[in-house]
Amino acid sequence: MKILGISGGMPNGSNDSMCKEALMGAKEVGADIEFINLNQLNIQHCTGCKACVMSLFSGRGNGCILKDDFQWLVDKMFDADGIVFSIPIFEKFSTGTFHTIMDRFGPRLDRGNVMIAQKIAEQGGKPIDPKYLKEKVVSYMGVGGSDWTTRIQADFSTQALTPKWTMIHNETFQWSLDIVMNDEAIAKAHQIGVDTAQAAQKIVDGTFQAPLGICGEDYKGPAGICPHCHSRNFFLQEDGKAICCVCGIEGHIDRVDGKYLFQFDAEAQMPHAHDTISGKFIHGDDIQRNEGKVRQSKQTDEYKARVERYKAFIQPSVPQR
Repeated sequence: MKILGISGGMPNGSNDSMCKEALMGAKEVGADIEFINLNQLNIQHCTGCKACVMSLFSGRGNGCILKDDFQWLVDKMFDADGIVFSIPIFEKFSTGTFHTIMDRFGPRLDRGNVMIAQKIAEQGGKPIDPKYLKEKVVSYMGVGGSDWTTRIQADFSTQALTPKWTMIHNETFQWSLDIVMNDEAIAKAHQIGVDTAQAAQKIVDGTFQAPLGICGEDYKGPAGICPHCHSRNFFLQEDGKAICCVCGIEGHIDRVDGKYLFQFDAEAQMPHAHDTISGKFIHGDDIQRNEGKVRQSKQTDEYKARVERYKAFIQPSVPQR
């Protein structure tokens, strides 16, 4: 059983320390461990070219046209049984590098899209590597220099949502510039490593029960407000509707006995939840239909004329090189 630790912080900084403490905990219960610092890798931004989407849905695999260290990182992540991330908190969010990883994961590594591509491949296309459908557990630690930490947990859940990895912990640590001196935080990181490794061992043993979404019986993070994905982040509409910013379930929030409760029609909403296979298939079908409409639109003279109008209007400024 292997646990991969990934730090997004400065080399030998707080995030490296927290990640390595978690790996110590994982090793303590029998895990093989490996450590990566994202700042030592060359990971380019997703350009939105959609080559991966077109490849997936035409039976040509799920490759990316960018040539950098990302595929090496992907292979490391998908070869592990469990992953522990320790990521700095920037302006309440995760770092730009972590967001780039999120962008590069979807749609080419979205579980639903990969399953659709697998069916296409069975009819004569390029086979999909089975490791992209392997169950995996993941834990996240957001390490912040202040108490502005209210958004990063949604980033973490969203990253787990794309490949539908099962989340074990989703934690934040505030005022953490000297976190190596915080024995409580260090003990928490150690336990995160233990819990992640023990959940990963179930995958190896064949006793792991994959949840409907990204959170199941092994989840040990904060309860949050959404009973399905444990998110605290919601999009509140003027008509009283509340939409979970992670799983997309729609309902309303009530205050009962001093606590907030997110209530929804489970029978109607669960099939559409963004972290479920059924919800991913719905999303994948929507993308396929939309791509078909767009391809037709791009062939029209009106579309070409409109694009040319904007292209001719002004060109982007760039620095002299």
